[in-house]
Amino acid sequence: MFKILRKKTLNNDVTLMDIEAMDVARKALPGQFIIFRIDEQGERIPLTIADTDAQTGAVTIIFQQVGSSTKMLAAMSEGDYILDFVGPLGSPSHLEGIERACIIGGGVGCAIAYPQAKYLHEKGAVVDVIVGFRNKDLVILEEELRAASDNLYITTDDGSYGEKGFVTDRLKALLDDGVVYDEVIAIGPVPMMKFVSKLTREYGVKTTVSLNPIMIDGTGMCGGCRVKVGGEMKFACVDGPEFDGHQVDFDELMTRNAFYQEQERGHACRLTGGVNNG
Repeated sequence: MFKILRKKTLNNDVTLMDIEAMDVARKALPGQFIIFRIDEQGERIPLTIADTDAQTGAVTIIFQQVGSSTKMLAAMSEGDYILDFVGPLGSPSHLEGIERACIIGGGVGCAIAYPQAKYLHEKGAVVDVIVGFRNKDLVILEEELRAASDNLYITTDDGSYGEKGFVTDRLKALLDDGVVYDEVIAIGPVPMMKFVSKLTREYGVKTTVSLNPIMIDGTGMCGGCRVKVGGEMKFACVDGPEFDGHQVDFDELMTRNAFYQEQERGHACRLTGGVNNG
């Protein structure tokens, strides 16, 4: 059993929790994830490790309430216990030799971007962080990201906070100003990662994307996170979750991810007792 040490609501849909898991806290590296299960009837859910404290054994997870399991977890309180918390899993990020990086996070993907930025910043690299949200109410981890970067740029689609526009607008402006990056690391919605990779390809900048958002069971058995990379079929959970953004077939990935959207909306509607209006 694993104890919930801390719970913090970041916005209406996103929750932060510290889980007591000493072995995971001591071994985890940026880019890795855990799999949790609330109880014996619960489903297996993979979540990226947002932070760790090897002294207290706390492992920070940040999750969006999108299904029954994440909603059940969000309803739990400090002092409650969950049944399983397995990790660290997945390949760690390859951050060696980076002297200047641009870390880009979109929405709840900022929870995955944060450990990358923090690690590089603590190693002495120059770190620019660009994060994007739909509006001001959805902004998360601003203080943490500011502390883990040399420059933090916040963009919102509607201009209600920071700069109006998309993360690619700010990235293009920096590249056009002559900023040279050893690597761009993008984590967020698949369309965002696609357009970041498309932009950096034009400028010849190495780009890594994290495909954590498409993982389902975290073992490769479900096949839900398969993705074509460099013409070869890969699985985000066992082969990644990080890949060369210039090699990922984003168009095929986006088409497949949208295949069951109608059924997913109907299921979510039934869970909440609403009416499915499509």
